[in-house]
Amino acid sequence: SITDGQIYLSPQLVRKNQFPAVDLGVSVSRVGGKAQSPAFRDVAGNLRVTLSQFEELEEFARFGTRLDSDTRKRLARGAAVRAALRQPERDPMPAAEQLAVLLSALEGLLDGMDEMATDLAMEKIRCAVRRDAGTLLDLIASGRRVGAEDRNWIVAAARRALAESEHANGTVP
Repeated sequence: SITDGQIYLSPQLVRKNQFPAVDLGVSVSRVGGKAQSPAFRDVAGNLRVTLSQFEELEEFARFGTRLDSDTRKRLARGAAVRAALRQPERDPMPAAEQLAVLLSALEGLLDGMDEMATDLAMEKIRCAVRRDAGTLLDLIASGRRVGAEDRNWIVAAARRALAESEHANGTVP
């Protein structure tokens, strides 16, 4: 029979505490990006390929090979993007918050953080979006694409939220 697609839940992702544990490399959809708003398509366009490449690199790095700085940066970025896709149980993330957190991870704002720091940073970004959600919600609802100006605005808002958090904790970047 023909279906709209299928998702594959990965035991390896469960062991890595990644929920939902959807294996993007194996899961398929006939609908795909057509069901996404243009804003999400713009931000998450190559996400599937990016994560697949990261997982291959991560697997290779497990063998204890010496890694150059570029490879370490790519691993840190991949880990941040994976963390941005995590959602706590019973805490659904509204579209505007998803967009801001994912873009922040893709732009490197979460690189090199441990799990606890990443979770805290994502919560700070989510709070910033909730404070000023109107602009992002309008962008998503309007069906517009995310332009460079929109991207810069989202990243700047996330940077401000993280900087405010660091200043409040007494740590200055």
